[in-house]
Amino acid sequence: MTLPLETFMRPAARHPARLAMLLLSATALPSPALSQPAGEAVAVPEVDVTGNAERALDPVRGFVARQEISGTKTDTPLVENPQSISVVPRDQIDARQAQTLGEALRYTAGVRGENYGTDSRTDWFQIRGFNAQDNGIFLNGLRYNTGYAGSMFETYGLERYEVLRGPTSVLYGQIAPGGLVNMVQRRPTETPQGEVRLTAGSYGRTQVQGTSSGPLTADGVWSYSLTGLGRASQTAVSEVHDDRAFIAPALTWRPDANTSVTVLGYYQADRTSGNQFLPYDATVRRTPFGRISRDLFTGEKDYDRFDRTQYGLGYEFSHRFDKVFSFQQNLRYAHTDIAWRQVYGGGLQADQRTLNRFAYRADIDVATFQVDNQLRADFRTGPASHTVLGGFDYSQVNYRNAQYFALASGLDVFQPVYGSPVPALTTPYDNVRQVNSQYGLYLQDQIRLDRLVLLAGIRQDWALSDVDDRDAGGARRYQNDSAFTWRAGALYLFDNGLAPYASYARSFQPQIGTDGRGFAWDPLEGEQYEAGLKFQPPGMRSFVQASAFHLTQKNTLTPDPLSPINQVAVGEVRVRGLELEAVAELGNGVSLVGSYTLLDPEITRSNTAGEVGNRPAGVARHNAGLYGEYSFVHASGPLSGLTLGAGVRYLGNTTTANSAPNVVPSTTLFDATIRYELEKLAPSLKGLTLAVHGSNLADTRYVSRCSGDTGCFYGNRLNVLGSISYRW
Repeated sequence: MTLPLETFMRPAARHPARLAMLLLSATALPSPALSQPAGEAVAVPEVDVTGNAERALDPVRGFVARQEISGTKTDTPLVENPQSISVVPRDQIDARQAQTLGEALRYTAGVRGENYGTDSRTDWFQIRGFNAQDNGIFLNGLRYNTGYAGSMFETYGLERYEVLRGPTSVLYGQIAPGGLVNMVQRRPTETPQGEVRLTAGSYGRTQVQGTSSGPLTADGVWSYSLTGLGRASQTAVSEVHDDRAFIAPALTWRPDANTSVTVLGYYQADRTSGNQFLPYDATVRRTPFGRISRDLFTGEKDYDRFDRTQYGLGYEFSHRFDKVFSFQQNLRYAHTDIAWRQVYGGGLQADQRTLNRFAYRADIDVATFQVDNQLRADFRTGPASHTVLGGFDYSQVNYRNAQYFALASGLDVFQPVYGSPVPALTTPYDNVRQVNSQYGLYLQDQIRLDRLVLLAGIRQDWALSDVDDRDAGGARRYQNDSAFTWRAGALYLFDNGLAPYASYARSFQPQIGTDGRGFAWDPLEGEQYEAGLKFQPPGMRSFVQASAFHLTQKNTLTPDPLSPINQVAVGEVRVRGLELEAVAELGNGVSLVGSYTLLDPEITRSNTAGEVGNRPAGVARHNAGLYGEYSFVHASGPLSGLTLGAGVRYLGNTTTANSAPNVVPSTTLFDATIRYELEKLAPSLKGLTLAVHGSNLADTRYVSRCSGDTGCFYGNRLNVLGSISYRW
């Protein structure tokens, strides 16, 4: 049983565990060089026609990536994929000292992140107007959040984020139509390198982190990566901590040029609390007593906590048989355990100062096993070259959740007094054991005919759910869903770097549950038409893309007109949009990242009065951002080590409900960066860098989103991070 959004937003834990750990990260080696069985090197079909040696899993120097792997599951130039895709590499993440997925994607088109302000538990975000956190986060091409919000992977352990916009079921199975984010871990490198970084900042943050990678043997057969982080921190909300310990090792074995095995692991322990559920009145709208303080803690100091421990272990195996055929297998087992207690708000009483509160507890255990098998063939048919990928993937999610709930005492939000007894939570109102399995067969062909690029793919999925609803007297429910999805696209490469494209894609996402007649709800179905233009000028480090799309989600749940207490899957949401994005290194020390997103979202079918014709709650029409850096590379003397950066972000207004909504106002935020390479002061300080980054510089008070008039969340406050790092 999937947890509702409201449940996972409820306040959680405060359990400061002062952590300090060593370092070191993980992942796998890039695709191996190819050779014949006898050991001779063979010619491999060239993927990057520009001659660029960059590979999608390797570290990228600078802001601009040229290759991606998530859009096709093959190492493909960004400019050759007829789909809107963004890559945020490590250097971009470090430039702004991003600590979360939401922070890293602040300037990415189509993405609205940090929807619920400061939350150390989960990355809440939308892609093209659709919530993507439940099953739209992947790690190394395998699903990370498996339909249950509540996991967050340490950003320092990643080499890049890749954002795929639009339906992606052909390669990844069940997913929301807006798209996905694939997180790519740090991987063993062919040359020794590493970093140690100390960070301190707002709200008492102290953090030590580091990474190291390189060959273990002189012949390069064995190589490693190790990344780690330890953090003790408070947050902008009183009594809420953000403590973390993280370590991620990776080991690669390459016995020959045709074979590679990389073992990837991670362990992460978090001690924090949940978000503060605040009312629309006293946050967005003033009361006679003013507005609620942004640091107000609405729980109980000795009760609230959100303790999460997660780990994962897997491998990536690749082998090339000959000039045509190669095989890849990606596998991971992962486990997440959450102990969650929280007293959270439920709207103001008539006196406009007393907050209704509820006590909540959840004990959650999620275990996942996933494997993706890919057989690839590179060959030619006349003038056309083909990269054909056939795959079979399987996943199983074992989910256990016992939830408890009771009415708690109120809290004066303008003169809070804590210490009220919390009701005993001994009888669960929801106690579920659930096993979800998915099987998928897919086939994809990337065709290159001179300058014309064609992409086509098909997939058949089977999704099985076994629900043991123990709070309903041990009721057992079984649900089987199946779906056929496909996509097709075409792109033309001009000599000047322009690449117009058009594509069509479908997606599906099962909905667990039944209507009033006992029939399983039909899966959500997504359908998208997209046309766009990519531009990557030869000889320049830049990438510009524009896309226009028409995206529809069918079978959304809406009340049953024959039985309003039940729901039927007949609703529909349509989003039209325009996205513009550019990332460029213009030379002379200038780097830029910018985006603009225009959405026209509309509920086109619903059984709820007043919803049809409205935009869905929480979806903004406009979002924009521009971030730039200038490095004094041509200056002489100490000034040559200085880099200055500045950014501006516009977050458009949203609504609190689908019908008769209140409006959450838009806001504009400012960011800034300063870095200095100490080597420019003295050669003996080579490798040392000082950096300071500030976000929301004006400490602007704003509400990031309201999920109803009783669940509003303040946006992130002024946050300043300073660091000193040593790289080799």
